[in-house]
Amino acid sequence: MIEAITFDFWDTIAIDDSDEPKRAALGLPGKPEARLQMFVEKIVKRYPHINSARAAEAYQAANERFRHEWHTAHRTPSVTARIYYAYEHLGLQSKPGEYARLVREIDDLVRDIEMMEIRIPPNFAPGVHNTLQLLAQEYKLGIISDTIHTHGRGLRNLLERQGLLQYFSQFIFSDEVGIAKPSSQVFLHAAIGLDVSPARMVHVGDRESNDVSGPLDLGMQAILFTGVVDRGSQKTRAQAICRNFADLPAIIKRLR
Repeated sequence: MIEAITFDFWDTIAIDDSDEPKRAALGLPGKPEARLQMFVEKIVKRYPHINSARAAEAYQAANERFRHEWHTAHRTPSVTARIYYAYEHLGLQSKPGEYARLVREIDDLVRDIEMMEIRIPPNFAPGVHNTLQLLAQEYKLGIISDTIHTHGRGLRNLLERQGLLQYFSQFIFSDEVGIAKPSSQVFLHAAIGLDVSPARMVHVGDRESNDVSGPLDLGMQAILFTGVVDRGSQKTRAQAICRNFADLPAIIKRLR
C-alpha cells in the first residue's frame, strides 16, 4: 500500500522554459543567452584585457564542468561555484587579501542568475493544483528535484506563490543535500524524512534516468509523467504512465 508520493519539479509540477515566451514578450533574451551576456559584460568591464570571446569561452567551459559533475558524480555545483569555475578558466583566482572583493564582485551576478526564474516564473502543469490538494488528504507528499540555476529556496518560493507549498512535508533539493538524481541516496533521504519505507513510496517524474531508474534502484515504485513532455514512455520501466494530473489519484490506487 502506498503511503507517500514524491514528485520531480521541472516538467512535472512546473513547465520548464514556459517562462521563455514571457521573456520574449518583454523584449528580453532567452535565459541561456541572458546568463552568458551578464557574465561577459561583467568580465569585460572589470577586466579590460579579456575580450568577450574569451569570456564567453570561459562561461561555456564552466557549464561543461557543471554538466560533467552532474552526470558523473551526481552532484549539482551551485551557481556561485559555476561562476568561480569560469573565473578559474580565465586565471582570475583571488590573490591574498582580495578574496572579499572577489566575492562582492560575483555576488550580484549570482543573484541575478538565481532569481531569473523567480522574477519571471514558469507556468505550472494543468491540473496539478487540484490533484495535489486531493493527494495530500491521503498521502505524505515530498519533492525531489535537481537544482540547476534556481536553488531550493527559489523553488519553494515558486511553490508558495502557487499555493502548493502547504501540501509537501519533505523537500530534497540537490543544492541542499549535496547529491543529485538518480543517486539512490537522494530517494533514501526522502524516505527517511517522510518516515516511510521505500517499498511504500512512489516517485512521479518525467525522466527515465532520474525519475524511474533512481527510485526503482531503492525499491520504490515509479510513475513516468508525460503530461508536459513525453521523453520515451514506450520504453519505460515505470510501473505506470500518467499523461494527465487528473488521472494520478486513480493510478496510485492501482499500485500494489
